[in-house]
Amino acid sequence: MGDWEMRPASAADVGPVADLRAVVLREDLERLGRYDERRVRQRLRDGFTPAHTWVIELGGLFGGCVSLRPAADAHWLEHFYLSPRLQGGGIGTAVLRELLERCDREGTLVRLNVLQGSRARRLYERHGFIRESEDPVDVFMVREPASAVSA
Repeated sequence: MGDWEMRPASAADVGPVADLRAVVLREDLERLGRYDERRVRQRLRDGFTPAHTWVIELGGLFGGCVSLRPAADAHWLEHFYLSPRLQGGGIGTAVLRELLERCDREGTLVRLNVLQGSRARRLYERHGFIRESEDPVDVFMVREPASAVSA
């Protein structure tokens, strides 16, 4: 898995994150007939909030990002993109586990949406997310906080 770390994002990270989003989502968006090279980047730029985003680095190099945005009834797991060269090595699982442990300590529900047919859905299901609803493009999932372990 290598030595990875997460650091707080800054406004300067929006370009690399938008470019990574275009690469990571391309196959699924093309399959769904929804890929637009400009729009896929612009949607990220429009919703990028550095205050709730972390950049994932491996050996000091940009490798991905993830956001955990607070909302009224839950946190939304968003913009979870990992460079294809890093996928399948356990980093995504480790990042997700760390964020979910934070939410469990706070007793916070976590929501997300994943594209129909995305392989990422299996990762989320392994971590306790269940389908809440869906439409032709997205599957909306939710995860209840794990019970706090008594000391």
